[in-house]
Amino acid sequence: MSEDPKMRVLMYYSNHDVRLERVPVPKIGPDEILMRVIASGICGSDVIEWYRRDKVPLVLGHEVAGEVVYVGEDVEGYEEGDRVAATHHVPCNTCHYCLKGHHTVCETLLRGTHFDPGGFAEYVRIPAINVDRGVFKIPDGVSFEDASFMEPLACVSRGQRHAGLKSGQTVLILGCGISGLLHVSLARALGAGLVIGADTIPFRLEKAKSLGAHVTLAATDTLIDSLRDVNEGYLADLVIICFEGFIPLALQTVERGGTVLFFAGASEGMTLPGTINAIFWRTEVTLTSSYGGSPGDCDTALRLIRSGAVPVGKLITHRMALADGVKGFQAVSSPVEHECIKVIIEPHKD
Repeated sequence: MSEDPKMRVLMYYSNHDVRLERVPVPKIGPDEILMRVIASGICGSDVIEWYRRDKVPLVLGHEVAGEVVYVGEDVEGYEEGDRVAATHHVPCNTCHYCLKGHHTVCETLLRGTHFDPGGFAEYVRIPAINVDRGVFKIPDGVSFEDASFMEPLACVSRGQRHAGLKSGQTVLILGCGISGLLHVSLARALGAGLVIGADTIPFRLEKAKSLGAHVTLAATDTLIDSLRDVNEGYLADLVIICFEGFIPLALQTVERGGTVLFFAGASEGMTLPGTINAIFWRTEVTLTSSYGGSPGDCDTALRLIRSGAVPVGKLITHRMALADGVKGFQAVSSPVEHECIKVIIEPHKD
């Protein structure tokens, strides 16, 4: 590259103000890698405006796959031309939380690691700690697009493991957007006895069926009766919330002794709709949550993608160049209008 080269990035100001700008290509240190971004997925969290409002403008994007173009002199195990997927947040592996298996609440993961500048750019600098434990070679036969699903599938895999999903269980996924559909596909692959996708949007329910849901149901006030009809009179052993609007339904559709996984984030100040007695006293219901994925979860996710157990390519509805990035953010923030499930940004395509 020439001295002080520039690259194109998507600079995020709001969901409806995403600008194509030019910034310097990051310089890498001796323990770092520069990656040419080939595919970068827009995550649902990228369009949570209240979560970003104090940080804008910034370059988002953390679901990335690409090629190694520069390798720091002290980096071992990677070379120019390697096809890799990377995760932006990694744990320290030595703190109180990591040593207890809670890597995704590690302070380093939560606040100490990131890409420079972000995945919606032609190139990203991968810091040394991420190179050490957050970069994974893409298996032969796996496309860059599919490999970009490593991070979101890692989050889903960790969530189901944390919630104790077991073969034979009835699993109800509330909300069949991108994360819900990944949950549908993975639960089916892991041997859940009855996988049910519920939503209010017809095209999402159709997609859930194509990804392995045994049954799809309308997430309305008839859901409890419909669930009992298809599940021998019982409610669900595991309910996974993938949209905050379905939280009240989740608390009404979990069977005694079951588990509710709060997977999706919620709006500021949102509280549980009910009392302790009504929600889980005398029912032995477990309420739990899951955030992010660890390096081990990323490895698991790539293996699932390589095997075809979770056919992530079926989830892509839009592919866009950087110049069309604002349309991508609009599609993700208004998914019904655009019949959008997953948008992949391709930074090096015109």
